[in-house]
Amino acid sequence: MGAAAKLLRGNKINRSRAGDLLLFLFLAALGYFMALPLVFVISNAFKPINEILQFPPKFLVRNPSLNNFTDLYNLMSGTWVPFTRYMFNTFFIAFVGTAGHVIIASLAAYPLAKRKFPGVSVLFTIVVLSLMFSGTVTQVTNYMTMSWFGMIDTYWAVIIPAIGSSLGLYLMKQFMEQIPDALLEAAQIDGCSEYRIFWRIVMPVVKPAWLTLIIFSFQGLWGAGGAAGSMYIYSEQLKTIDYALGQILAGGIIRTGPSMAATLLMISVPIIIFVITQSNVLQTMSTSGMKD
Repeated sequence: MGAAAKLLRGNKINRSRAGDLLLFLFLAALGYFMALPLVFVISNAFKPINEILQFPPKFLVRNPSLNNFTDLYNLMSGTWVPFTRYMFNTFFIAFVGTAGHVIIASLAAYPLAKRKFPGVSVLFTIVVLSLMFSGTVTQVTNYMTMSWFGMIDTYWAVIIPAIGSSLGLYLMKQFMEQIPDALLEAAQIDGCSEYRIFWRIVMPVVKPAWLTLIIFSFQGLWGAGGAAGSMYIYSEQLKTIDYALGQILAGGIIRTGPSMAATLLMISVPIIIFVITQSNVLQTMSTSGMKD
């Protein structure tokens, strides 16, 4: 007992209250610094036009006003395509693209991670190599492919390339490799089919992976409207809110206030999705370390 007590005392972390206080202050200052851009965007959305154009600029709003939001509503209400149509297009593309990407990536990653067949290493090498190419490099080939399938000027011209992204496949495959083979073999002995093993065992275990994938995929599709609206989609009624925001900014300095309000609306949805999903990732992260 005496040796055990000495060992515990020797392994005890020696940290003073002053050190804890300094660490807390450092993390608080770092968090405050990282939050400054978001605070600045929120503040600008509620600034009247005279404060927005003030020089030197003020970081925080002095006289909060909702005029920017009412001007944005009036401006978008007078357009040929309603503002709600842009919002629907954005939500539809982001939701369908994210859901499709998570499902397809998970289904493709399962056999790569847990089933052995000829060519599995070659296929995974191709997936890893595809991560080296950015979306800008593949835009021409994506356009040609969507043109061959007759999907140009439709939602699917943006959704299909997002579903086939290799990032989700790589992420899901790496997480699924951590699942013990003994767990899957026990399920097979109990009579579970491959379909049931995938949905009832594999997907719950890799929940941190597909929740993280939802964050990346949704944020990428939510902000993809600018390139998609100019390259893949030509019809005004099919374009996204990001395109509408660009039209507002093109109106000159008089539309600075509405553009600030539109920017806040644009970033609010991805932030909400991130906060909700991040909490679930933290709660389930312990399951990602399972080993044989």
